[in-house]
Amino acid sequence: MELRRTSPSCNCIVLCGITLCLIFGTNLTVAIELYAPTEVLVENGTTGILKCSFKSSEVVSSAATVTWSFSPAGSDAGSGVSIFHFANGNHYPGSVAQFKDRLKWAGDLNKKDASIHLMEAQFNDNGTYSCTVMNPPDISVTAVQTQLKVVIKESLPKNNAAVIVGAVCGAVIGLILIAVVTCLIIKRHKSSHEYEGDR
Repeated sequence: MELRRTSPSCNCIVLCGITLCLIFGTNLTVAIELYAPTEVLVENGTTGILKCSFKSSEVVSSAATVTWSFSPAGSDAGSGVSIFHFANGNHYPGSVAQFKDRLKWAGDLNKKDASIHLMEAQFNDNGTYSCTVMNPPDISVTAVQTQLKVVIKESLPKNNAAVIVGAVCGAVIGLILIAVVTCLIIKRHKSSHEYEGDR
């Protein structure tokens, strides 16, 4: 019996076929990508929003869940306690009395938004808020964290909208004045040349 050698092109086709079967034939679990601001400032006594959005390779299903945890300022961020859970279109408050009736769902999982409202913010709400999302088979491997700082109104950054509007209006008025002055100078200069030409 004589062994026949296969051609290199045949080997390449077989290898490509096996690779494609492995890639498309297995159900890969991918980690969900989470996004949240690193720091949020909220005025004492007002409602703030803790934003959390995600990117999942899977269509959002009814099995998707969101969990928010809290670690007080000065404590280890990894030692958080669950303060809010969302599953099957319902929200479930955690067991922390501090947040009783003050957390409200603000997200929309179909828009990949897992945000919550914190109502009547208090100074003892300062700390680290962690958001995790599961959309089986995708899961969030690491929670995304936001540092919340509850401050008095005077500590909030000033809104520069009025300054910007004033600067833009000033610039427009300045340009108009420059254009008018330039036109007057050109007109005056032309009329003086015409006068000299009449001599």
